[in-house]
Amino acid sequence: MFLTTIKENCDRLAEKIAFDYVFNDGSSETVTFGELENTVQRTMAFLQANGVQAGDRVALQLPKCLPFIYLHLATMRLGAISLPLNPGYPTRELNYFLGDADPCLFFGTTGSEHESDIQTFYLDGSTADFNNLIAEQPTRSPINALPDNPDDTALLIYSSGTTGQPKGVQLTHGNLTANSAGLHSAWGWREDDVLLHVLPIYHGHGLPVALYGALYAGATSVMMPKFETKQALELMVQKQCTVFMAVPTIHKRLVEYDRAADYDLSHMRLLTSGSDRLPDDVNIKFQQIFGHQLLERYGMTETMMNLSNPLEGERRVGSVGLPLPQVEARIVDPETEKPLADGEVGEVQIRGPHVFKGYWRQSEKTTQSFTSDRWLRTGDLGMREPDGYFTLKGRSKDLIITGGLNVYPPEVEFVLAEHPAVLTSAVIGCPDDDWGEKITAVIILRDGHNPSPQEITDYCREKLAAYKIPRRVLFREELPRNSIGKVQKARLREQVCQ
Repeated sequence: MFLTTIKENCDRLAEKIAFDYVFNDGSSETVTFGELENTVQRTMAFLQANGVQAGDRVALQLPKCLPFIYLHLATMRLGAISLPLNPGYPTRELNYFLGDADPCLFFGTTGSEHESDIQTFYLDGSTADFNNLIAEQPTRSPINALPDNPDDTALLIYSSGTTGQPKGVQLTHGNLTANSAGLHSAWGWREDDVLLHVLPIYHGHGLPVALYGALYAGATSVMMPKFETKQALELMVQKQCTVFMAVPTIHKRLVEYDRAADYDLSHMRLLTSGSDRLPDDVNIKFQQIFGHQLLERYGMTETMMNLSNPLEGERRVGSVGLPLPQVEARIVDPETEKPLADGEVGEVQIRGPHVFKGYWRQSEKTTQSFTSDRWLRTGDLGMREPDGYFTLKGRSKDLIITGGLNVYPPEVEFVLAEHPAVLTSAVIGCPDDDWGEKITAVIILRDGHNPSPQEITDYCREKLAAYKIPRRVLFREELPRNSIGKVQKARLREQVCQ
């Protein structure tokens, strides 16, 4: 399984660098695969000494640091469940997650205050501090435990909560293995790859996709605690990185950097974009500046990766590509759940060994999420082309029905993105007595631009059917976003729909 492969890599590649952790000041700390295995075993002994047993939850609200990785891997190796949490959660939100997951141990920083009686250890994120914590454990523990039941939960990640209260997504050892094996094949992971890791590691993109991908392949991860444009480009060149995974917001910063063209990235082989829709103009500019076309793909917390544009072959702009190995995908009518013909828009449904076990302690919501034959109802709208490529059209809950006609927000947002004054936008439907829903565009403007709402609607009139034109245009300084930068449209509707 997944963890077995990582341990084998640690034993086989003991002298090879697993992590090259680069601090904000440019200094770095390296860890070999052999050192990784050594520390993970000592951490397992520490956790056992503090009562951790199979099935227990261990909560980690730590910054992006090496101790997080040691604790995370050690927890899963013991058959316990790792619960990564956003370091930015305030006490109120943190209390919700701890109350819902009921962990036996909590690891946080001094600012990670909570109101429960969970046994707590506070760390500053440094290796020295962590070594002091586990100092009494033997240099190399005899613990070589590896979970052997693929159906056991290994990882509990809470959904981003763009609508409603976050739910705990249970990912099993089998799920993690299927995801890692599928991406290893589809993306051509190699032992000599060097990943520049700029994403948070409490999230489904940065953890089971990026970090696990490198560990599963025996590749090296250059870890940045926080993304910074200039440093990221310098590291890609200095460390001769071959793989880079990021969200559209990061790619946008890279193409807008005034010295971007000074960096030669010809040595890189795989640059992906995910967690939100990649604007076509950013995709095109990236290729013009760096000579690489970004590989767009589609995943979600409940499944990790589902679809991907191919490593070799056509990477279609605006499309999320084809099903990954062992993944089934279909488009169905949201009401009848009957499969739709190619070219028709409906709900995306996914099936495969990578699909999550269920929501933590929410059996009713788990049942509602699956069909009787285990197709996952993703809640995403999309369409399939005759040649098998899929294109997403937004969330079903974000679909706008105005005057009895369906309007897909990404279509309007795409047009708005082409206006020279628009930096970014979010299109939502607000209740309306006459139309059912009124198309509302909430826009952040570029510096130095000050168009009127009428100018925006006139611009849309030239490019969209009349029923798709925003009937209300609002300008804002910012949009509500979750921890990975995705616009939270439910919150936006609460703010502007009155």
